[in-house]
Amino acid sequence: MSVSYVLDIVLSLIAMFLAIVFHEYAHGHVASRLGDPTPRDRGRLTLNPLAHVDPIGTIILPLALVVLRSPFVFGWAKPVPINPSYFRNPFRGMLFVALAGPLTNASLALVATGIGRLALTAIPVSLFGEGSFPAYLADAGLYFLGFFVIVNVILAVFNMIPIPPLDGSRVLAYLLPPRGRRFMLLLEQYGFLILLGLILLGGVSGLLSLTSVIWERLLGTSWGIILFAH
Repeated sequence: MSVSYVLDIVLSLIAMFLAIVFHEYAHGHVASRLGDPTPRDRGRLTLNPLAHVDPIGTIILPLALVVLRSPFVFGWAKPVPINPSYFRNPFRGMLFVALAGPLTNASLALVATGIGRLALTAIPVSLFGEGSFPAYLADAGLYFLGFFVIVNVILAVFNMIPIPPLDGSRVLAYLLPPRGRRFMLLLEQYGFLILLGLILLGGVSGLLSLTSVIWERLLGTSWGIILFAH
C-alpha cells in the first residue's frame, strides 16, 4: 500500500467527517435559534468532531467505502437531539431544522468549488508533472477539495429523500395534511429498513446519477482528471 494511497484515504475521511459534522451542527444551530436549548444542553452545539462521532456511520462505513473505492460514499453522525415542543410552531420549526443540514452541505460544496477553481487558475498546469513537494501539495489540496465537493453534494441530495429519518421526511411532513403527518410518524420506526432496502435494491440509482451530474458540473473536466487520476 503506497503512501499516496494512504494519504488519499485520510483526506477522503477528513472531507467526509467535516461534511457530516457541519450538517449536524447546522441542525442544532437552527433549533437553538428557534428556542430549543436541547442541543446546547447535550453538548452538541459545537464543531468539535468528537461530540458527533457515530462509530459505524462516521468511521467504519465511510472508511470501508473509501478503501473499496465505492462510487458512492456516505455516512452519518449521531443525530442532534431536538425537542420541537420548544418551537412556536413545531412543524414549521422542524422544517427549518431539517432544511438547515442539506442547505449547509450545498453551501459548503459551492464554497469548496469556488476555492478549487481559483486554485486551478492560479496553479500552472506544468507544476503537476514536476514531482516536487509544491506539486504534491497542490495535488493533495485539489484532491481534498474535490472530494469535499462530492461528499457535500451527495449529503445534500441524499438527505432530501422523504423517508425517515432523513431530512426530506421532515419537509414532506410539513407539506402533508394532519393524516399524512401521522402516517409519517408511524413510518419513522421502519424508515431505516425501508431506506436500506431501497439502497440494496437499486432504488436510489437515479438519485446517484443526479448527484454525479451535479458534482461533475461543479468540478469541471480538468479538476475531475486530477481527482480521478488518484
